[in-house]
Amino acid sequence: MSSVSPVTDASFEQDVLKSEVPVLVDFWAPWCGPCRMVAPIVEEIAGQFGEKIKVVKLDTDQNPGVASQYGIRSIPTLMVFKAGQKVDMVVGAVPKSTIASTLEKHL
Repeated sequence: MSSVSPVTDASFEQDVLKSEVPVLVDFWAPWCGPCRMVAPIVEEIAGQFGEKIKVVKLDTDQNPGVASQYGIRSIPTLMVFKAGQKVDMVVGAVPKSTIASTLEKHL
């Protein structure tokens, strides 16, 4: 069972901006090779941090509204949201340690 759930333009405000815990959003698309490389790492992060954070994926092809609202120019982009605000981001296929240390700053 994956602990990474999909979000859409419609559910973004409820699932991400109104979340009680920090949220890691993986902006991706099915055709994106680096996104597929990052996907298992994002799953591991979700398992590692458990209940302390929420991890979601947003398909930028299906949900262009949120992607353009946050100025997503290249994918994968991982953004950290806390209390409804974007507090950090990582662009590109990066190692797990980079994502983990980015998240730890906001816990």
